[in-house]
Amino acid sequence: MNVKIEFFWYEHCPSHTKARSLLNQVIDETGVHAEVTEIKVKTQEHAEALAFPGSPTIRISGADIDPIGATARPALTCRTYVWDDGRYQPLPEKSKLVSAILNAADL
Repeated sequence: MNVKIEFFWYEHCPSHTKARSLLNQVIDETGVHAEVTEIKVKTQEHAEALAFPGSPTIRISGADIDPIGATARPALTCRTYVWDDGRYQPLPEKSKLVSAILNAADL
């Protein structure tokens, strides 16, 4: 099964490059066939139209990997993710990304 992944990013947020590398690493490690579409968010209007809660945002099969973070107001900003230990980080937790990809692939 080919998993569809959307990777949304904003150029003034430095964490998007590390997030993209993490996404590539997880795809390679899981062996899941994935089609990744990168979407550069350029304006506030674009952010609102996409319901973009900040950079980076990763949606797998249309679902945000962090449903709580997805509820943030759309904005051209850097996004934070709450890890299981309660820390706020600029990248998603690798284990949650792995789970989201494997679930989408029905593995």
